[in-house]
Amino acid sequence: MGSYATTVEWAEKIMLVEARGLTKAYEGREVLKDINLTVQEAEFFTVVGPSGSGKTTLLRLIDLLEQPSRGRVIFNDVEVGDSERERHALRRRISMVFQQTVLLNSSVYDNVAYPLKIRNQTGNTIYRKVQETLELVGLKEFEKRKATTLSGGEMQRVALAQAIIYEPELLLLDEPTVNLDPRNVTIIENVISHVNKNLKMTVIMATHNMLQAEQLADRVAILKEGELAGIGHAEEIFGKPSDFLASFARLNNVFSGVSHVDEEGLAKIDIDGLKLEATITRTGKVTLFIRPEDIILSTSPIASSARNTFRGKIIEATDLNRNVQVKVDVGKVFVATITRRSFQEMQLNLGSEVYLTFKASAVHAV
Repeated sequence: MGSYATTVEWAEKIMLVEARGLTKAYEGREVLKDINLTVQEAEFFTVVGPSGSGKTTLLRLIDLLEQPSRGRVIFNDVEVGDSERERHALRRRISMVFQQTVLLNSSVYDNVAYPLKIRNQTGNTIYRKVQETLELVGLKEFEKRKATTLSGGEMQRVALAQAIIYEPELLLLDEPTVNLDPRNVTIIENVISHVNKNLKMTVIMATHNMLQAEQLADRVAILKEGELAGIGHAEEIFGKPSDFLASFARLNNVFSGVSHVDEEGLAKIDIDGLKLEATITRTGKVTLFIRPEDIILSTSPIASSARNTFRGKIIEATDLNRNVQVKVDVGKVFVATITRRSFQEMQLNLGSEVYLTFKASAVHAV
C-alpha cells in the first residue's frame, strides 16, 4: 500500500475516531479491505475515491449503521461493541448527511427542530437554535415552507442544518454537494468549514471532488477498490502529479506538462508545445486541470484580464438539457460547458472556429 507520512503535529492531537483493520464484505465480496486510520478531534478529514471505491461503506461503518465483517471502530478511546444500546448511545453523538436527501414531509422548521425534540430540548432553546442554524445555512425565510417542495440544493441545506443543530462531536458527509449548482455548493462548503473551524466540530467527508478536498481538508485518505492507497496532509497528497488521481476524478481538461515560475510568481506551463499561464507555484512536472465551467467560449477574441486564450475548432457537442458540453481542439482537446442559449445565439456547430479563454487562477494542480 502506498502511503504518506503523518506529521507529529497530528499525532499530538486527541484521537476521536480510529479504524483498525476495518473490513466489510457483502455476499462474500470485500468492498472495504483492512482499513487503518485515525481522525483527530476538530480535524477536517476527507476520503477521496472514485465511485465504488468504498467511501460510503466506510462512512456507514463509522456512523455505526453497519457492523464490520472484521476489524474495529474506536470512538473516543472506547471500542464499539455489538450492544445495540451502546451503539445507539454513540450514534447520538454523531451526525451524517447522506448523498440522497431524505426529509420529513413537514415544514423546514419542523425538520431542523426534530433532532432537538428527540433530545428533549425545551421550546425556547429549540426556537433559538433553529433560527440560528437556518440563518447559517441561508434559509432564514424558509421556516414555514414545506421541506419536500424545495429545490435539491435547498433540501440538502435543510439536511445539513438538521445534522449540525445539536452540535455533534462528529459530522459525516457523503458527497454533500454532488449534482448541486455552484451557489448551493458554495453555501454548503462555507457552512461545513465554519462548524469545523469555529465550533471545532470534527468532520469526515467523502467526495470524488479533488479541488473541494484540497480546499477544505486538513488530511486526505485515498480509497482505491476498497483499499487505502494513501493518507496524509492535503498538500502532500495533491502536491505530486498522480495518474491515479487524475484518472478517477470526474474531471475534464486534465493535462501534464512542465512548469516554470517567473519573477512575478506566475507559472508558465508547456503542455507538449501548448503554453498556458497559471497562479500555481509548483515547478517541474505537473498535472493540471481546468473546470469546463471556468472556460469562456466566444467566436472572436475577448478583451479581459484572463491570461489564457486559444483558437480552435469544435469537434464534438453534447446536449445536456440547459447546457451544451463542447469539445474544442486547440492543439489539445479542451471541454467547455456553455448554456444552450449561448450555443444557439453564437450559431455554433461542428467545425465552428471558436476562442477559449480562462484565467490563470482557473488552472489547478492535481
